Amino acid sequence: MQNPFTWAGFGQWAFAASAVAFMLLMGWRWDRRRRELADTGAIAGSGTGAGTGKAEIAAYVATAAWALVVAGTGLLTPIGQLFETLRSLVWLGLVFVLFSRDGRDSSVAPIRPVLAALVVVELLQPVLLLVAANNPGPAVPGIVQHTTVMFRLLVATGALVLVHNLYAGAMAQQRVALRWTCAAMAMIWGYDLNLYTIAYLARSVPQELAALRGVALIAAAGLLVIGAVRGRSPSRFSPSRAVAFQSLSLLVIGAYMLIMVGAAQSLAWLGGNASQLAQLGFVFVTSVLIVAIMPSSRVRGWLKVMLAKHFFQHRYDYRAEWLRFTRTIGRAGAQTPPLHERVVQALADITDSAAGLLLVPTEAGDLVLASRWQWPTVDVPAVAITAEQVPFFEQRSFIVDLDEVRSGIDFQGERAVVPEWLRDEQAAWALVPLLHFDRLVGLVVLGRPPLARKLDWEDFDLLRVVGMQLASYLAEHAGQSALLEASRFDEFNRRMAFVMHDIKNLASQLSLLSRNAEKHAENPAFRADMLITLRNSAEKLNALLARLSRYGGSNREQVEDVDAAEVIRAVADRYNGPGVIRVHVTHETPCRVLANREALEQVLLHLVQNAIDASPDGMAVFIQCHVEGISGCIEVIDTGSGMSAEFMRNRLFKPFVSTKAGGFGIGAFEARELVRAMRGKLEVESREGLGSRFAVRLPLAAAQSLIEAMERTATAPSPSENDAQGKKVA
Repeated sequence: MQNPFTWAGFGQWAFAASAVAFMLLMGWRWDRRRRELADTGAIAGSGTGAGTGKAEIAAYVATAAWALVVAGTGLLTPIGQLFETLRSLVWLGLVFVLFSRDGRDSSVAPIRPVLAALVVVELLQPVLLLVAANNPGPAVPGIVQHTTVMFRLLVATGALVLVHNLYAGAMAQQRVALRWTCAAMAMIWGYDLNLYTIAYLARSVPQELAALRGVALIAAAGLLVIGAVRGRSPSRFSPSRAVAFQSLSLLVIGAYMLIMVGAAQSLAWLGGNASQLAQLGFVFVTSVLIVAIMPSSRVRGWLKVMLAKHFFQHRYDYRAEWLRFTRTIGRAGAQTPPLHERVVQALADITDSAAGLLLVPTEAGDLVLASRWQWPTVDVPAVAITAEQVPFFEQRSFIVDLDEVRSGIDFQGERAVVPEWLRDEQAAWALVPLLHFDRLVGLVVLGRPPLARKLDWEDFDLLRVVGMQLASYLAEHAGQSALLEASRFDEFNRRMAFVMHDIKNLASQLSLLSRNAEKHAENPAFRADMLITLRNSAEKLNALLARLSRYGGSNREQVEDVDAAEVIRAVADRYNGPGVIRVHVTHETPCRVLANREALEQVLLHLVQNAIDASPDGMAVFIQCHVEGISGCIEVIDTGSGMSAEFMRNRLFKPFVSTKAGGFGIGAFEARELVRAMRGKLEVESREGLGSRFAVRLPLAAAQSLIEAMERTATAPSPSENDAQGKKVA
């Protein structure tokens, strides 16, 4: 039976393995240089250390490329010879860089001429290949090959002399760093010296020694690895997780290539047509598997989890996580997402979550949706979490694993506070509270990552710390917004002071004019009409003055018994005309509320006008009123473009923010304040692309006595407080 082992096949495997080894070295050295530049800054990055790193990377790349070419085409092929020349030139460049690191390239005079001579000799190799290609006769190629071997021998000898001087002439402290690099270069050029010496004497390259050259490269790579581990005295070899994952992936790919080559070679031994069919089938099946499996994010996620679990003491690379966190939060520019969205993204990136939500507290204490990140499909109620459930997160700072809640596990009573919509949403994975000085400023709902896993203590610790940091950013943002709003209000008040002064003067003049007209009437009919007109103008201006003055007053409207049905009918009539109905009154049951009619009418006019502006031409707006408990409810509904949760939370009721050209941006804010001044509440629900619903809730007139009794009870001191005060007086 024929022995399947051949030196040519062994050489191919050895060179392929050495190529993989030097590619791994290149990846590690690249990551180390990147971290050194990040730690030392641009000044250190521009020095000799950066040059050494580049030269080493170039040497590793050139060696890996040459080994791959030799594994694929052979050692003595023209392309293999060209890549060997490139490899030698790059390693000579590394030698020069190592000399120049301590200035010895200028103090040791023979270094530059020797390097220049070796470079010239190597550059003669392509010329010899060109001569051999143009003279295909039997004599010339033999002479060219013999000359090529001699030149290789000269370069190996000169390079070894340089390596010896590099190490021997270095100071004691530098020898520690140079020892293993010099040993690796001595291994490479020492083997070349022996190989080409024998080839020069025998006038042919021994097949066995050529095959073992790949083993020598692997040994040189091992020496470089040892130097990397032991050469950094206070440090130790510790690649980043990204490089470790990439290196593992590269090893898997390399192993896959070796398996494929071995399998293909094994199939080739079958011989005949069966061999060809088997090879085609094998290539087809493996190609389909690779295309289907390798791009999968689930496979990549599984590799990361396994790598972090079995190769690292901690799951997270805290330095990398902190850098990514600061980049996400600190982004700026026109295309940068809002802060609330970046808060969700910063937290989701840590756990590789695919999406997330941010819930923030309202003035009433409920949690409502403030922002989404890559999660447009989840249906969040208007009140995501009620005010009664918020103290659990605020007092305990407890991160909730929703999978455990769904399975019935209850550590600290979290099952009672997780709302039903979060339990039903299977994509929701965890709840992370954002606490700032023991005050809940937000709650992040993390989506399920591609590779779901159980949260552990390290996840909880990191998420809790990052949540506190994000809470401080949100609190700072809220403080800045409040200061900006206060400054705008101050400017607004200064402007309104002049406006109020002018309106007051005008109202006084009109009132005086009306009184003079009453005294000096000559034409009764004309004067009567003039008197009515002037009196109406004066009343309107005085009403406007009173409304403007309200911002600095007690902020309480004088309310009375008002028929809400009559008010909505009057508002609708302002927009409807003969043959044109823009506002439909759909329901107007008797509904008498406590309100200021003028203020209520102003609120509804603003809401209806906004609804008309948001609706396409020809689409109607609906208004209705009905009784709910002890409150009357007036609703304005449209089927327009709708509003996003982020807009409703951060912009709808913010003064001086307007989406209309030339708008002052105070209408919605004023409407809400007018409703509050009448002891009411303005609610809004909206969906983008579907429309909006504004609801004005006011107390019923019939419940006035009950409401006043409740207010007196709320403000009156309790018996215990009376007793305490009595004892204090005594």
